Amino acid sequence: MDHLWSPWRLPYILRGGEDTGCVFCTALANSDPFIVFRGRTCFVILNLYPYNNGHLMVVPNRHISSLAPATADELSELVELTRRAELALNEAYAPQGLNMGINLGKPAGAGVLDHVHMHIVPRWNGDTNFMTVVGGTRVLPEDLPDSAAKLKPIFDRLAKGSGPT
Repeated sequence: MDHLWSPWRLPYILRGGEDTGCVFCTALANSDPFIVFRGRTCFVILNLYPYNNGHLMVVPNRHISSLAPATADELSELVELTRRAELALNEAYAPQGLNMGINLGKPAGAGVLDHVHMHIVPRWNGDTNFMTVVGGTRVLPEDLPDSAAKLKPIFDRLAKGSGPT
């Protein structure tokens, strides 16, 4: 029998899925190890429940529920960090495509309703397999700490103005 390991889910399971406040504000305040880059007004973090390896989110530091109240600086950095996420993911994982998007509101699929964030999901031809389609289970070949270790130095280099390798 094969086993699928997802040890990062245990704290969520033990909490019973209870709401413990804003996950992004908590991550930022606690220097979460899955934050791969901190900007002036936004940060980049790995998704704890990723669709694929390298699934990143760009999040404003300020707790805002949509783009409407965002400042010009926040919007500018959100887009710039999304651009850097594209560069970093292309370098680290060589995806054949990327999904990028913001889900506003529960009907739109937002998992975190009150803190806006941009998803960047690397995609490969054939990345949806029978486990996802039939079993409703995602198979991720890389552990989140390994993803963070791979992406952090790339973001640091990009922040210093060095382009992709």
